[in-house]
Amino acid sequence: MMNDMIADAITRIRNAALRKLDVTTLLHSNTVVGLLSVLEKKEYINSFKVIDGKNNKKTIQVVLKYNDNEICVINEIKRVSKPGRRVYKNSKDIKTFKNGYGTIIISTNKGVIANDEAFDANVGGEVLCTVW
Repeated sequence: MMNDMIADAITRIRNAALRKLDVTTLLHSNTVVGLLSVLEKKEYINSFKVIDGKNNKKTIQVVLKYNDNEICVINEIKRVSKPGRRVYKNSKDIKTFKNGYGTIIISTNKGVIANDEAFDANVGGEVLCTVW
């Protein structure tokens, strides 16, 4: 049984990027889908799609994005809030990350959104991960 689906998804993306794989497969959860939609919107990944498997087990196929030198666009992706230690931020504390070059992904009552959207909407929440 897996306790932290988000950490598993982040680790699989990081490992696939280190091995320079084009596609990786993640386990499905609605929070992971929200996280991937933010990554796609911020152009850290090319695309993703949910695939129905055997016994109603869904998986997510993620196509990673590389630059012209075949280096992954994601320099670092790190889990912040963990099951043993939850990290929450209010809207004033999540304005920028890495001087605007990075993104903080936050789970709010309006869904999983990026830090700039959360600041504009004046909502805070649980900090899932940071990407740059």
